Amino acid sequence: MTIGHAAARSGVSAKMIRHYEAIGLIESERRANGYRSYGPQDVAVLRFIRHARDLAFPLEDIRKLLALWRDRSRASGEVKRLALAHVEALEEKAAALNAVAQSLRHLAQHCSGDDRPDCPIIEELEGKTA
Repeated sequence: MTIGHAAARSGVSAKMIRHYEAIGLIESERRANGYRSYGPQDVAVLRFIRHARDLAFPLEDIRKLLALWRDRSRASGEVKRLALAHVEALEEKAAALNAVAQSLRHLAQHCSGDDRPDCPIIEELEGKTA
């Protein structure tokens, strides 16, 4: 099937399929005319990648998960370890984003929001506040 058909069946854009191919996550066959050709297994791989990206796994972890998926003798413990490490990273990122949101909320509460030019948000961005 063409890249357009693979994109439609997998939910991954043609542009991202090309990117995943460029970084070695997926391989495609080339026809005599130079066009890429994809089969049902390629669509399954693309769906796997899409679902992993939906769960915000980084590409390097997706590479590892693909290898584990393809290895029928894998230990599920390795998959679980990768998933839990990812959960920890997501929780750390969420905490950092929450801290940023709290800082911005605090600055916004101290900004009068009127016609005067004084604004603690701008002062923070300029590095004028302690």
